Amino acid sequence: MKTWYHSWRAALRIARRDAWRSKGRSFLVLSMIALPILGVSAFDLTLRSAELSTQEQLDRTLGQADAQIADPGFGGDPLYQNPEADSYTPVADHKNGTWPDGPGDISKAVPAGATVLEDTTGVGKLRTTHGLLQTEIRELKAADPIADGIMRLNEGRFPERAGEVAATSHFLEVSGLRVGSELTARGLGSVYRIVGAYELPDSLETDQVNALPGAFLAPLDKALQADGLPGSNPSTTQLVRVPGGFTWNMVKEANTHGVLVTSRAVALNPPADADVPLYQQDDQQRYAQSAVADATELAAIGTIVGLAMLEICLLAGPAFAVGARRSRRQLGLVGANGGDRRHIRAIVLGGGLVIGVASAVIGTVLGLGLTYVLRPVLEDYLGQRFGGFDIRPLELLGIALLAVLTGLLAAIVPAVTASRQTVLASLTGRRGVRGSSRVLPVLGLIAVALGAVIALYGSTMTDQFAIVAGGSAIAELGVVALTPALVGLFGRLGRWLPLSPRLALRDAVRNRGRTAPAVAAVLAAVAGTVAVSTYAASSDAQNRAAYEPQLPRGAISVMIDEEGGRDVPAVRTAVQKNLPVDLRADVDRISVGKPSCSMYGGDDGCGRYELVVPKAQQCPLWSTGPDDPSEKFSKAERRKLAKDWRCKQDTVYGGVEAGVLIGDTALLKILGIKDPGAEKALADGRVVSFDKRNVNAAGKIDILLITDTEAAETARGKGLPLPGAVKSIPAHQVKGNPNAYGLAVIMTPATAKAAGISTVPLGAYYSSSVLPNDTQKQKLDAELAKTGSQVNLHIESGFTSENSIVLLALTVFAGLVTIGAAGIATGLAQADAEADLKTLAAVGAPARVRRTLSGFQCAVVAAMGVLLGSAAGVLPAIGLRLTERRGELKWYQQSLDEGWGVVTAPYVPVVIPWATLAALLIAVPLGAAILAALVTRSHRTLGRRAAA
Repeated sequence: MKTWYHSWRAALRIARRDAWRSKGRSFLVLSMIALPILGVSAFDLTLRSAELSTQEQLDRTLGQADAQIADPGFGGDPLYQNPEADSYTPVADHKNGTWPDGPGDISKAVPAGATVLEDTTGVGKLRTTHGLLQTEIRELKAADPIADGIMRLNEGRFPERAGEVAATSHFLEVSGLRVGSELTARGLGSVYRIVGAYELPDSLETDQVNALPGAFLAPLDKALQADGLPGSNPSTTQLVRVPGGFTWNMVKEANTHGVLVTSRAVALNPPADADVPLYQQDDQQRYAQSAVADATELAAIGTIVGLAMLEICLLAGPAFAVGARRSRRQLGLVGANGGDRRHIRAIVLGGGLVIGVASAVIGTVLGLGLTYVLRPVLEDYLGQRFGGFDIRPLELLGIALLAVLTGLLAAIVPAVTASRQTVLASLTGRRGVRGSSRVLPVLGLIAVALGAVIALYGSTMTDQFAIVAGGSAIAELGVVALTPALVGLFGRLGRWLPLSPRLALRDAVRNRGRTAPAVAAVLAAVAGTVAVSTYAASSDAQNRAAYEPQLPRGAISVMIDEEGGRDVPAVRTAVQKNLPVDLRADVDRISVGKPSCSMYGGDDGCGRYELVVPKAQQCPLWSTGPDDPSEKFSKAERRKLAKDWRCKQDTVYGGVEAGVLIGDTALLKILGIKDPGAEKALADGRVVSFDKRNVNAAGKIDILLITDTEAAETARGKGLPLPGAVKSIPAHQVKGNPNAYGLAVIMTPATAKAAGISTVPLGAYYSSSVLPNDTQKQKLDAELAKTGSQVNLHIESGFTSENSIVLLALTVFAGLVTIGAAGIATGLAQADAEADLKTLAAVGAPARVRRTLSGFQCAVVAAMGVLLGSAAGVLPAIGLRLTERRGELKWYQQSLDEGWGVVTAPYVPVVIPWATLAALLIAVPLGAAILAALVTRSHRTLGRRAAA
């Protein structure tokens, strides 16, 4: 008795032999299915291997310690923390008072009988073969068993004496040093010997050196302080080993001393939320992604996977149809020997199953193998070591099943078509005529209408991108279903075409079963490309309109806010030496407190300054006190005040605090300030003001120098005048509204000195009539790197699009898919039309007709797919842009209602990427036609007529 098992076994054997005989076609389909499987399986393995378990992460953070105790800087005030130690808050309510600040004493939280290992980290500028490099300096006895796992030794050994250090491999690579080299720090006379190279498994690109506790940071800080420079800013944590582990109760006890604890025992066995005091606070609930967000994420992933499978099926389906068509005699023999339609379907579906299984196996194995071989490359790219080679069999099996399902789905339509052929037609090679389905176009129209309604609703009634994207996807599937009917409409153009293109078009229309899938595949790829290209081009237009230059075109600025401008002279010279500059203007900044203080630093002995705005010229909507002044006004009053000149907000940052810069008339020329009165004012010892709000009734500008920043913040919180010395300087207000590029005040060094204001070097501005090339920029970068400072360099070159390479890549991708799909359809057409081609050769048709016909067949499929895809792709992009426009208009109206000062109406254009469309509509079909014509044999081949 024969069962389904025996029939499927025979069908699979036949399918396997057919696949082996037609190696080229099988390899093509296998590649289309296996390549995505390879990528997804490799991605899955990489993702899982890079995800560390809790134990692995603790080993890299704590080593073999039971806990790490750190000072969060609350001045010892008690705090609440979560079990993961990544969220914490003071116990006391400081909403209406000063937030706790200052160092605490972590030693108070160490349990009795614990073993402690200190871990101190600071920064310093170390000398390399190229200059200076800002480097992290870590003092940890790395050879101690407690620290095992934090650092991985690659070469040599860890330091054992005070004059020895180890360095990360990345530091040695960028510094040009090696194990055995001598190492010195700027400002410190001591010399250290590099005795080992190591890596931080969680941060492979960190530049760090390791020394024994007290061997590097303390001498460096002493030397820097002697020179009046800021220190290494060290911070210390303690690695603690406690018999029995560091429990949650011990963590809460340590929190009472104002310290933060990362506990191994707590992380591995976290307490219930009810036992975590932090979670009992009103504003400190545990964060969890909502079910709606999870469902939306799964829907998005499912949509992407479904569309990818559809694209593969549309591309692979015609290839299976080619196989079925070329094996029609064999399938006819099966029918002549008692096989029925289900056996024919089983044979063709067996081909899809064989290819799908082979693709799953090959794709998965190659994905695993490539991930294993490329593991060092992937780890370097991610910047961290894998925890292990984490293979998830169920996930890989699911990915492999997608390949099998894709192969079966791609073979369904060819299987049904082949089973409908009569035995006589299969044996004689004759093709019957079958009308197109009337149900599919109706379903397509319904899907297009439904998708359009959903997308329209999403773009006009909501702010949800997901609704627009979902409606667009449904509409695109409807267009795919309509493709056979649309192909038929294209056939009406044939009467106006020459012979070869007319034959090609009519052949495509008459054989929609093979034409429609290829056109649909091209349509889907082109639609996605056009949608993304339209969105990117529109975003570029919006960003170009919103772009605000920081300097006049071609101008250059360079600034350093470190060590009191110690490296500024060298940087000024480097820019002038390496870039084509015309005019240079050196600039300084105001310094309050020690000269080594940074602009916004809050270190001891460091202050700051502010421009004093007269009360009558202050924006009524702004306040520094505890109350919100905007609440005193109605919505209409807030909307009016938002456009008041006193409430204007600067949108360009001038690179200096309060926009006050110390410079001369050369700076005015570089900025393009054409005001003779401004140059005269600087020469007369007055300041130049670009913001009339800062000039008081006496025609002066008041600058408040604040030396006690804590007292100033306390006074600000209470709405009281800020303590400090006020310097009043006569001012010249520039007429009109010149673009000062974020600057509010310019004064000369002599004026600042006369007013009793201290200054330090900041940088320089340069004018240039020619933008520097890449070579000049690279040379300058190399020079600046030698300083080891954080140099802020800006070259104003205008708006630069970041989407050009994206548009080019998308165009190339769509072109490749188009050529591939059109080539498959052309191969199927040649298989179908072999008898017609022989007839043409027999009646004396020129040899070039075969090439011409093949080229036009390929061009017809490409042109139809590109044309339909372009139309289908523009609509969702327009919908997304309309949704963005509604969202930005809503924000704009809310800003006016709340008095936030946003007075510029949003500009959200829709721009059609005509260059991309031209390449797709003209270049891609033309290229496909030429390629098909070149690879088609043109010699005449006469054959015997098939037996009737």
